[in-house]
Amino acid sequence: MMLLALVDLVIGIAFGFFHKGAEDYRGLIRNSAITGVILSIVLLVLSAWLLPEEITSGFAFVGVFGLLVQLIIFVIIFIIGAFVGDKLEQVIRK
Repeated sequence: MMLLALVDLVIGIAFGFFHKGAEDYRGLIRNSAITGVILSIVLLVLSAWLLPEEITSGFAFVGVFGLLVQLIIFVIIFIIGAFVGDKLEQVIRK
């Protein structure tokens, strides 16, 4: 599961780096949240397929609530990655 979180972070960094408009933080949050939800659902399905015995990935939560917590964590990781990518774009392109 940690590998999928790392993949989520790397994709978030790439999303932030290639996203147009460096100072449009409201648009960046909105677009990265929407993309993060879609990517998180894909990653959760992928993790359920690859690791069916580890549905909650170490959380004490089970079932739908555990999946919702994981979805929120993946979205937060993606948004952080998008902001890191945006800052990298600002530093590199100047």
